[in-house]
Amino acid sequence: MGNVRHFLSVTDLAPSELREVIARGRALKAGEPSQALAGKSIAILFEKPSLRTKLSFEVGIHRLGGHPVYFSPEEVGLGKREPVQDVARVMSRMADAAVIRTFNHGILEEFSAAATIPVINALTDGEHPCQTLADLQTIEESNGSLEGVRVAYIGDGNNVAISLALGMASTGGHLTIASPGGYTLPEKTVSDVAPMNAKSGGSLKLVTDPVEAVIDADIVYTDVWTSMGQEEETRIRLEAFKGYQVNPELLDKAPAGVRFMHDLPAHPGEEISDGLLTDPRSIAFDQAENRLHAQAGLLHFLFTGA
Repeated sequence: MGNVRHFLSVTDLAPSELREVIARGRALKAGEPSQALAGKSIAILFEKPSLRTKLSFEVGIHRLGGHPVYFSPEEVGLGKREPVQDVARVMSRMADAAVIRTFNHGILEEFSAAATIPVINALTDGEHPCQTLADLQTIEESNGSLEGVRVAYIGDGNNVAISLALGMASTGGHLTIASPGGYTLPEKTVSDVAPMNAKSGGSLKLVTDPVEAVIDADIVYTDVWTSMGQEEETRIRLEAFKGYQVNPELLDKAPAGVRFMHDLPAHPGEEISDGLLTDPRSIAFDQAENRLHAQAGLLHFLFTGA
């Protein structure tokens, strides 16, 4: 390939490219054919468990005419059994792209620096940009537009929140994040999105009160309070996030027509109430399906430039 494009962060796509990928995902979902990966082999290397990410990438690669090759954590051992750079160099000689899901964002950056093929971030502790592609596609389908949409995110300022903030700032949306003290969005992300919002017309607001966040929201979004790798903090986090559960009563405080999103897996009884995923206002399973289409749109873009 000529100029290799990586997708480690939402910001690796210009705002116009981000919209192009979302539009392509919607077109593929509607049945538009693509053989962008015909004759291509895509390595999928995961150090974390996965349902949606693995399934969506494998099915998406097949639908684009490509061949996925999956590696479990035990088979490679990034930086343990073999240096990260060596794994990247070997995969670059045999595969046409690499999809990496790992704990440390630095490992992904080290891998991509040594790779000569496109590298896609399938989740790190720093960002979850593929989730944001699906989120934005789902929001656009539900709301009709990304510009001016109002999203309330309730919970931890984690990798999902970071990527969502970057994506919303790229597309001109208004994001309010309600988090308890000590769990808000990182200061670096706040400073990164400020010029993006100034350019797009979007906004970011950080609050502590979930009701304040949802009062004018088109979308209410939440994620688990304890992510993979944080299990030792579970008890502390359960205490810190008391009062941040998304439930029908909280949704009732939002405008009529509000929609609920969750990137899954969910922990009913913690960040959501039992049954909320099947509430008529929930579009969480549409959101899960869109992982397939949005990622296929990304792969199409990376290999065709269109």
